[in-house]
Amino acid sequence: MKPSLCSFMVSRFRISCLPAFSLIIILMVYVSCGQPDAYVYNEGPVYGTYYHVVYESPGGKDYHEEIKSKFLEYDLSFSTFNPQSTISKINMNEPVDADRWFLNCFRRSLEISEITDGAFDITVAPLVNAWGFGFRHKENITDQLIDSLLQFTGFRKVRLEGNRVVKDHPETMLDMSAIAKGYTSDLIADFLRSKGCKNLMVEIGGEVAAQGINAKGRPWSIGISKPNEDGLLAGQEIQAVVRLPDRALATSGNYRNFYEKDGVKYAHTIDPKTGYPVQHSLLSATVLAGDCMTADAFATAFMVLGLEKSVELAASLPELAVYFIYSDESGFNKIYMSDNFRDHLAE
Repeated sequence: MKPSLCSFMVSRFRISCLPAFSLIIILMVYVSCGQPDAYVYNEGPVYGTYYHVVYESPGGKDYHEEIKSKFLEYDLSFSTFNPQSTISKINMNEPVDADRWFLNCFRRSLEISEITDGAFDITVAPLVNAWGFGFRHKENITDQLIDSLLQFTGFRKVRLEGNRVVKDHPETMLDMSAIAKGYTSDLIADFLRSKGCKNLMVEIGGEVAAQGINAKGRPWSIGISKPNEDGLLAGQEIQAVVRLPDRALATSGNYRNFYEKDGVKYAHTIDPKTGYPVQHSLLSATVLAGDCMTADAFATAFMVLGLEKSVELAASLPELAVYFIYSDESGFNKIYMSDNFRDHLAE
């Protein structure tokens, strides 16, 4: 291996024989060489889940403290559990000028709501809360309750006027949990790029933004879990491995987050149009997109739409690649993937 400039400069000369100014010049050259690039690994809790961040850092610098500071900023924008957050103030009808992250996410949310004809809808919060999957306690579900809540849901009942969200009904509440994790993955990836990191992977609760290669010089590889309702074993069996050269990935599924009452399983994915948990054969939806915010939102929308409508919609969106796991009439798991997804499968 060729010696570095630093080692060459120091080893070639007998420092004790050099004039003082020469010694200063050599030391300046040595210091300027810095430390070699190195892959850094950070992890921790955020948004009620966990993050894992890996990046090749120039000089081997660890940016974890700055990353944690970024998470605190984004929490103050998107967290429905933080009463001081932008989204909480909007939900409580307090006047607030939304920050730039919230505004970007809100606008993209409404765009995807239009594309999916409301299958993705951030105003679904009252319904999600009522079913026990949100940020408030579960209610006693009746048809009358659902009908009353549907009056306050619907993405066309909210809009921006300047930097403020305007609601047609004070009872309308927002929940960005189906898009904020993906968007935050994008934001952390952007932050690392600003620091000169060219190879990176950011994962938050299964939503992944990646660029470049890993420490072994290979494209980042992400596993898609087999649907498994056993919480102790879920995620241990891999259905497929996806390579992510400069792409983002998100997976949504109902096979883990549900509850059972009177022998009936209720999925956490709520159909914004009916107000009830979805009941169809689609078990999980994995989406590849150019950014994780988009992948995250569409993965949720596909879980609302079900297999047939999702296949039809995905075919009209060539910028997306999709991988669906569904249950056939005999109860066996089957796979549907778009042609452009096959190129990303690891052999």
